[in-house]
Amino acid sequence: MVHSIIQRTIFAALCVAFCLTAQGKHFLFKNGQSSYSIVVPLTASTSEQTAANELQSYIKQISGGVTLPIRFELDRNGANQIAIGLQPDADAKAIAADCEDFTYESRGSNIFIYGGCNRGTMYGVYSFLERELGIRWYTPDFTKVPTMKKWGFDALSHSEHPTVTLRQNDYFHTRNRRDWSAHNFMNMTSAPVHNEYGGMEAYKGCHTMPQFVPFDKYFPEHPEYFCLRDGKRLNHGQLCLSNPDVLELTKKGVLQMMREHPDFIVYSLSQDDNFLFCECDECKAIEAQYGGTHSGIIVWFVNQVADYVREAFPDKFIGTFAYQYSRKPPVNIVPRDNVVIRLCSIECCYSHPMDDPSCEQNKAFVDDLKQWSSIAPHLFIWDYIINYSQMVAPFPNFKVLAPNIRTLRDNHSIGIYEESQYATMGGEFSELRAWVIAHLLWNPDQDVTPLVKDFIYGYYGECASLVWKYYLMSQALATPDKHFGIFFKHRDPIYTDKFVEEGMALLNKTRQKAKSDEMRDRIDLLRMQTLYLKATRNVEESKADGTWDELIAIGKKHVVRLHEWETIDTSVQRLQKPE
Repeated sequence: MVHSIIQRTIFAALCVAFCLTAQGKHFLFKNGQSSYSIVVPLTASTSEQTAANELQSYIKQISGGVTLPIRFELDRNGANQIAIGLQPDADAKAIAADCEDFTYESRGSNIFIYGGCNRGTMYGVYSFLERELGIRWYTPDFTKVPTMKKWGFDALSHSEHPTVTLRQNDYFHTRNRRDWSAHNFMNMTSAPVHNEYGGMEAYKGCHTMPQFVPFDKYFPEHPEYFCLRDGKRLNHGQLCLSNPDVLELTKKGVLQMMREHPDFIVYSLSQDDNFLFCECDECKAIEAQYGGTHSGIIVWFVNQVADYVREAFPDKFIGTFAYQYSRKPPVNIVPRDNVVIRLCSIECCYSHPMDDPSCEQNKAFVDDLKQWSSIAPHLFIWDYIINYSQMVAPFPNFKVLAPNIRTLRDNHSIGIYEESQYATMGGEFSELRAWVIAHLLWNPDQDVTPLVKDFIYGYYGECASLVWKYYLMSQALATPDKHFGIFFKHRDPIYTDKFVEEGMALLNKTRQKAKSDEMRDRIDLLRMQTLYLKATRNVEESKADGTWDELIAIGKKHVVRLHEWETIDTSVQRLQKPE
């Protein structure tokens, strides 16, 4: 009884659905019966057909067996129809195919769900199922489908549109799961996808400049193609962008890449992942023209490549980084209109929202963000929501997720990529984060707390109340006086021995409440957070009390990486070495 009351409190949208069940005058289904049909025009797109079939399937599950027939012609004078992809007014304006806006509304007893035919209408169906009927696609392997004897409505009127055009979060457990991505409004992935859900867009590559002028091919005879540092040309740094041969090779290489992979929307032409930029006189002279910034020569270089490929690919974009040494925007030059600036937030503090003026670390980033926003025709953000030094340790940044996305959106970002636990299962709160981030990328004006509660009480079942308590405990580690980025470690002052012991005890208690092996596995992935801190902060004590062995056992069972590039065995060897 208590658990049922908590669930009804948490699932606000589901409450609305149950209230409408009692009060609605138009019943979609009631006591195993329905007079409704689903109407999909013969001209419907593949994704609209998919959405109609899934609507039929989910209503059958929710109602306990009611199957709505699917028809292909709307009766304009008829009743009790759910029209997919058809607007209520015959003379309504055409909606662009790639528009992701959607509306669902009622006219009498009829329900109309419509939007752009590529993904918009489909998103409208999924929003209807989520908001009105209480479905939750929490993870690729767990969908919450409520059951009810009847559901009705008086009137429906709801519209949405994405505030970020391109949306991607990169979790291992959701990667390449096209159904979960579509249900949660994700429209971008690492490679283009053509599927029954309207497909996925893609941004090709990163740190790509060396692939167009490879070190092993050109350095022996042309060291001048590569960076000059301390009087020497290096075969492991950045390119010498002022060299005209480098520009010509890159032009041809980028054009060839675009011809070989024509389905991407953006093609990366970006610096390698190191600070070894060229310091030759020619590169310095070009940088001086653009405010002395390293980004100046990069934009100058990329603009010329973008001009070169424009005729062959007028609807494609060349993307380049504003990252680390190139983050500061240039002056006296602007990116071409077919250039995307991919600004990276790697230096930010994730204890405070980006727009918090009291955090100097973030103030510097936001200053650059605003400046780029004023000169870049297209700004795409590479953001970070995980601690790469310890992927399973508590990372208390939930309170900044929504305000950060709002800040990025408000500065005209066309896309946001949230880099996260892409390597393996088992990142800190991975399942929760993937679902919450998906919803915030679609609509960052939401409060994160109800989203977190929704997931925890829907996904963790009988253990939910204790998981919620642990979540609050872990997030309380972030206090106004503390700053942290994405590379802090187990001995950081943010953690205390008291937190480790109390958190471990609470999660052990949580596991005892689990009623199935599946739920115990879910809780074990949470327990790795405090097991990891105990093992790393006190190796010998952890080995003595068994927490060391338990951490390793859970990690191996679920193939978890404790660090971005390490297997569990490599991590174990490293952690046993004296600090």
